[in-house]
Amino acid sequence: MKDLAIRLGINAAALWVAAAVVSGITLNTTGPEDDGWGDKLLILLLVAAIFGVVNAVVKPIATLVGLPFIIVTLGLFIFVINALMLLLTSAISDALDVPFHVDGFGAALLGALVVTLVSWPLSMVSKVVD
Repeated sequence: MKDLAIRLGINAAALWVAAAVVSGITLNTTGPEDDGWGDKLLILLLVAAIFGVVNAVVKPIATLVGLPFIIVTLGLFIFVINALMLLLTSAISDALDVPFHVDGFGAALLGALVVTLVSWPLSMVSKVVD
């Protein structure tokens, strides 16, 4: 359970940085019912949970299907798969009325790079601390 909470926090932090850095990724938490950081944190955790489920269920299938492309591109196709997972997270969030949106594939690709660059060192630190 502790590992799940840590993973959720890492995903939330990575998605927050991606939304802050990439102009095509929006985490719209400003509205009449916005009470501050509590709402933002709740939305980030919800998006991180959706992202985690997408990565746990869909990503292994996409990786297996894309394995020839991963081999040919020496692993760079993984970023395309990660971008598609971010787009799928955006679509599911839109369907659930969660204010998280990715504008297009370019923003998703850049966002996937940011999410990877943020979550990888945080994952390494969490393994060392554990």
